[in-house]
Amino acid sequence: MSRSAQRGGLNPEPDSPKISILFLDITRFSQPVQFFICSGAVFVFFILYGYMQELIFTIDGFQPFGWYLTLVQFGFYSVFGLIETRIRNITSRSIPIQTYFLLALLTLGTMGFSNASLGYLNYPTQVIFKCCKLIPVLVGSILIQGKRYGPLDFSAAVLMCVGLTLFTLADSHVQPNFNTKGIFMISMALLCDAIIGNVQEKSMKNYGAPNSEVVLFSYSIGFVYLLIVMVATGDFTDGLQFFSTNPKKLYGYALIFSLTGYLGIQIVLTLVRTCGAFAAVTVTTCRKAVTIIISFVFFSKPFTFQYLWSGLLVVLGIYLNLFSKRHPMSMQDLEVFIERCIRTIKLKLYNKRQGPRHYMANV
Repeated sequence: MSRSAQRGGLNPEPDSPKISILFLDITRFSQPVQFFICSGAVFVFFILYGYMQELIFTIDGFQPFGWYLTLVQFGFYSVFGLIETRIRNITSRSIPIQTYFLLALLTLGTMGFSNASLGYLNYPTQVIFKCCKLIPVLVGSILIQGKRYGPLDFSAAVLMCVGLTLFTLADSHVQPNFNTKGIFMISMALLCDAIIGNVQEKSMKNYGAPNSEVVLFSYSIGFVYLLIVMVATGDFTDGLQFFSTNPKKLYGYALIFSLTGYLGIQIVLTLVRTCGAFAAVTVTTCRKAVTIIISFVFFSKPFTFQYLWSGLLVVLGIYLNLFSKRHPMSMQDLEVFIERCIRTIKLKLYNKRQGPRHYMANV
């Protein structure tokens, strides 16, 4: 396909880039088939990822070792990234090392705080918090970049805030070991996640870096950061001793946890490339809902219906945000829409009152 055709926005022809999932070529399939293959793989790997994450934290005495689990996870991710770069024959670095220093720190904050929060939070509550990344993204974009958002985005953020607050209140009432430290940790994870998205996207676009390179450098540098801190605080020795009590089980669980997460990330990126961000967010949101259901089924925990309808508020906020991206609306558009609705209602009320008189006059 010529460059002029690409710039003109024409549909891709058969010579479009190769699409693979776990090194399996799916380019020959139609887009709907590609969507179902990617969606099925996302569900399989991320449901396993969530199950393993909660399973690890149900082990007696594991609560204080979330950061050591993150260290092991970063180590595995670094190895996986190195293997993938060798398979894909990627030998040079595209993004400046200074950018990777920042990306590694933000990645460490996102995953480290997220893992550590599970020592203090109910797993469904953690998932609901992670669904609400829009809130810090919206606030940060306004304060840092001066962006302007429409009424639908603000409405989505309000729905998420209300749903999140009600879900947390329900958790605090039914969980005897509810700890606000977990809320702080998952909030910090969300803040880092909101920042890293902008930095990562900008870097990958500006330098054309492949996913495997970003994974390798972000997680390997993050591993060094965390190792230094944990050695200095003594947490590394404590974690090492705890894992040595049952190394096959603990490191085995951590390997499955890390491998499913790594493969899941690669498949989500493929889904974005083949079907778009909207489809990817829809699939991952449904996956999170299924993960919460599985959490209640396989891991005994108290349940209240406030979980259900407060979670639905969060889901509604997510899809309102997605709708606003496809159908942007300004404050002026909202005013016009409201005025149109008011005029329509007034006209219907007027016609309803005047209708019989007109009918009698016509007779």
